[in-house]
Amino acid sequence: MGRTGSAAAGARPSTRAATHRRGWGSAPLVAVASLFALFLGLPVLTLLVRAVLDGSLSVAVVSPVVLDAVSLSLVTTAMSLVITVTLGVPLAFVLARRRFRGKGLLEALVDLPIVLPPSVAGLALLLVFGRRGLLAAPFGLLGISVPFTTVAVILAQTFVSAPFFIRSARTGFAGVDRDLEDAARVDGASERQLFRAITVPLAGAALAAGLVMSWARSLGEFGATIMFAGNVEGRTQTLPLVVYGEFQGGSLDASIAAAAMLVLAAFGVLVAVRVMHWGRVLETRGSG
Repeated sequence: MGRTGSAAAGARPSTRAATHRRGWGSAPLVAVASLFALFLGLPVLTLLVRAVLDGSLSVAVVSPVVLDAVSLSLVTTAMSLVITVTLGVPLAFVLARRRFRGKGLLEALVDLPIVLPPSVAGLALLLVFGRRGLLAAPFGLLGISVPFTTVAVILAQTFVSAPFFIRSARTGFAGVDRDLEDAARVDGASERQLFRAITVPLAGAALAAGLVMSWARSLGEFGATIMFAGNVEGRTQTLPLVVYGEFQGGSLDASIAAAAMLVLAAFGVLVAVRVMHWGRVLETRGSG
């Protein structure tokens, strides 16, 4: 009797837990989740299907306007990545390893472009690098005009995308085991050798994730670019601006095709992040 009663008592919590789990998987909850997932996925899926079925995607691939925009986007995003990595790695390392007064404010400033409206970012860049901007005088003496040039496209892309890499790199550097670095120092490794052979490889997954996400963000940049660099075909018209320009010009098929190319590129980036488990590395280290 006692055993039976204790067994029944022991079964009750597991029964309640099973009931609780079934409750979270109830039909109304699944229905709401499915509807919202459909809301998020259906517009993008419709765009891709429309681009493929009506043949606009195959036509856009050989269109001179689209080809010029793709070429410009690849060149400018590559240059943006070079600037981001060259200047972002030291900044991320300082934020991850150093403690100093005002560090929280610096981190907030680095993250600010992520939450700024792109048009505000473009206007801010114009106020600094424009013909009447903060750096107008020194640039004027050098004969340099930044706005509405390819350089402006690169600066706009770097401004809005660099924080993604810096945040990721900061997480990666903070998660490196200091004991391994100390062991390398004991073995006589210089700080430069230590950074190249120990720190960077151990933070490699986070750096790769940040690099890919930063590239995707710069590829899709629109607002800051059109405010700061304009929409000049062959010089500042990147792929997102083609989507806008073709739509404004009444060529819906060309706009859909260019948009589909951007969607495929973004989807490929997200798949790569998940297949390589980079996102999981960031979540694990960030929670620590």
